[in-house]
Amino acid sequence: MTYVVTEACIKCKYTDCVEVCPVDCFYEGANMLVIHPDECIDCGVCEPECPPEAILPDTESEAEKWLEMNREYSEQWPNITRKIDALPEADAMQAEKGKFDRFFSPKPGEGT
Repeated sequence: MTYVVTEACIKCKYTDCVEVCPVDCFYEGANMLVIHPDECIDCGVCEPECPPEAILPDTESEAEKWLEMNREYSEQWPNITRKIDALPEADAMQAEKGKFDRFFSPKPGEGT
C-alpha cells in the first residue's frame, strides 16, 4: 500500500503533509504535490494533516486513478522536504471540484 495525492491538492498545495513525512517522499509541482509510491512507507501520518483531504491510501477506489499520476510526476518534479506557504487561493479552492481538468499544471515547483 502507498498513499497518493488527488486533485483536491490542486491550487491549494498545503504542505503540512511534507512537514510530518519521515521519508521525504513528496514532490512539488507548480500547483500541487505528489507522493512517490515507491518511497512512501505507508505510515499514514500525512493523511490527517491535509486540510483539503487530498491524500488517500491507494486501497480506496478513488485513489487508483491517481497512483500512476503520482508516480509519473514524482519522477519529474523536485523533492520538497520543508513546509512552505500554501498557494494564495488555497482556502477558496479547497471545496472546488473538477480541478484536474481545469487547473492542473505539469510544470515543476521550486522544491526545497
